[in-house]
Amino acid sequence: MVDVAAARPRFESQPARGWALGSQASKLGSEVFQSANAQQTIGKKCMKIIGAEEVHAALSYPGLIDALQEAFSKDFSMPPRKVFLLDDDDSNHDAFALLPSWNDTVIGVKAFTYFPSPQPGYKSLYSKILLFDRAHGEPLALVDGTSVTFWRTAGISGLASRLLSRADSETLLLLGTGNLATYIIRAQASVRPLKRVMVWGRSPAKAEAVVQQMADELSSIQFTVADDLATACGQADIIVSATGSHEPLVFGEWVTPGTHTDFIGNHHATNRECDTALVVKSKVYADSRDNCFNEAGEILVPISEGVISKDHVVGQLTEMCAGTAPLRSNNEEITLFKSIGMALSDLVGAMYTYRSVEAG
Repeated sequence: MVDVAAARPRFESQPARGWALGSQASKLGSEVFQSANAQQTIGKKCMKIIGAEEVHAALSYPGLIDALQEAFSKDFSMPPRKVFLLDDDDSNHDAFALLPSWNDTVIGVKAFTYFPSPQPGYKSLYSKILLFDRAHGEPLALVDGTSVTFWRTAGISGLASRLLSRADSETLLLLGTGNLATYIIRAQASVRPLKRVMVWGRSPAKAEAVVQQMADELSSIQFTVADDLATACGQADIIVSATGSHEPLVFGEWVTPGTHTDFIGNHHATNRECDTALVVKSKVYADSRDNCFNEAGEILVPISEGVISKDHVVGQLTEMCAGTAPLRSNNEEITLFKSIGMALSDLVGAMYTYRSVEAG
């Protein structure tokens, strides 16, 4: 694993402390969801308003990954998310959504608005996470949800890699150059001894920008732009795809034995980032079976083709973290993790941030 304690981010709004991968961060992550300690320190306090800069300063890998793994191994409640269309006009897709979850320490609800055609000066998405103390129902904090989403999404990718990729994985191929790209690289570097990272994007200039930023930050890793996806897939130990592609980008014939693959970008039942052949030859996992069988075209398309059944998904994140699902059993297996997103991850990220801010 790469020690980036001295790394400096290239984002002015993200203070360097947020990238530290030290023992203090891991310790904080392991303590976030210990309810007895948490309930002793929470109570009768003014609700905090925590913005994006504070989130970036508070969160770190592998500390957040530790907290996610602990939270998913324990009991929690997570009702189905609710999405409300704000207009009866079929041409208007403005929406408001609520994602609740809770455990024995904290209650949380993530709320976001989505306006796909925003007016000048406004964003298409705004998100906040509201936290309440589980013991007394007291409001604790209102946390910026957009920044937490970046951190927790990449954190789940890192957690899946920790559980499924080979321990000696040294080469990462990342497809996608959007907001998640740098977070995914940091998360993966915190759980595996990466020596080489290849970045592919439809825009070579954007891929080069990610490469330059991360090469400056993680100088012990070799960063390159991937020009040929087939070749890059064959060289990678870990493949993470976080794109908006509607059609497969990663094909089964390209992926070699022992590779771990992770697909993040698609949330549509008929779209997919990989082909059927890869799914068939892989040991398949999902963050949530329910989410997967509703929204993951990577799995639903092969099911509709009749080449796999739902039983092809051998485990979901709760089972993986609790040790009740079979994980990688040898260095030749190809593993595939499909992530849609779960409200508990938002709860963990927001609570981790709150505890860190409280600790000063």
